[in-house]
Amino acid sequence: MTNRERAMNILHGKPFDRFPAVHFGYWRELLAEWSEQGHIPKELVANHDDGNESDMEIDKLIGWDFNWYHTVSPRNGLLPRFESKVLEVFPDGTRRLLTGNGLIERSKPGVASIPSEDDYLLKDREAFETLYKPKMQFSPARVDLEYFRNFNQTRPQDVPVGLHLGSVLGEIRNMTSVLGMSYLLYDEDETLFADIVDTYADMQYECAKAVLETGAKFDFAHYWEDICFKNGPLLSPDTFRALCEKHYRKRNELCHAYGIDIISLDCDGVTEKLLPTWFESGVNTMFPIEVGVWGDQFAPARARFGKGMLGVGGMDKTALRKDRAAVDAEIERMKRLASLGGFLPCPDHRLMPGTKFELVQYYAEEIKKIRI
Repeated sequence: MTNRERAMNILHGKPFDRFPAVHFGYWRELLAEWSEQGHIPKELVANHDDGNESDMEIDKLIGWDFNWYHTVSPRNGLLPRFESKVLEVFPDGTRRLLTGNGLIERSKPGVASIPSEDDYLLKDREAFETLYKPKMQFSPARVDLEYFRNFNQTRPQDVPVGLHLGSVLGEIRNMTSVLGMSYLLYDEDETLFADIVDTYADMQYECAKAVLETGAKFDFAHYWEDICFKNGPLLSPDTFRALCEKHYRKRNELCHAYGIDIISLDCDGVTEKLLPTWFESGVNTMFPIEVGVWGDQFAPARARFGKGMLGVGGMDKTALRKDRAAVDAEIERMKRLASLGGFLPCPDHRLMPGTKFELVQYYAEEIKKIRI
């Protein structure tokens, strides 16, 4: 069987020969570490991106079968993006930056973490109407029709490939910051935030529709959200449902009409309170199912929603910084989750600095030996 057949059969509850070794990429700093240690060539680090040729070459060196984040996308973000530029440099080297999303961040050289959010442009209706709304409109320039018309002949055949549907709320949070989103939700203009969500979602729907109308075929569809943290969602679940459910449903029904029945969604943190909105609107695959300090999230979700709830992820990646005993314990836990059916073991996020190359090789080899 091909890895594509293995993965799709597992998620569809069909027979398969073995589990594939699936991952979700790496921090760039880890690839640099591994290169310095002599494990991978520097040119693979320089050219690496999810699902590209360098990524697949690294897969071969480690023993992975594929990266789940092997997706393609139309230009479904802000178009054009804001011009990124340095606004200020402080004595300690910290830089104040305007990003392509219109967010103002502080970034300190040598610090490998998410930059702090300092300010944002999307503060009121005037900013939305003049700065953002024109960048949220659909146009034919967003979809490379020639590329997608030839996609079925040029795409990799051995691995599952997804259509990236974008985001309903996560990318807007990237434009406003968490603080800005919170203020906008309770702005004096009660319809403003809903107008932002609706405008952006309508554009992304049209992008997905234009791609699917070319005849391009995909194994799954995928969202990126990141709208939760370690204690739960960043906004009220009721507000989230009111703002977003109709847009998930519309996009997911479009996918179903074109034969895509596996729809995954990437959201970090504790997702429990948002799962009903996603699942009831057609999102059926949890990914990457972070373990964090709160533990397993897939088994409770399966118990709650039944076999229609699928999963990719759930392996505590921190074990790969420790020793074989820690990895073996995670493999045993993966066996228990895999026995539920409709579940692909995968590290619960990108592998971070300090991850041991030999342990990753060991994990990738052992996961292929799971028998259910």
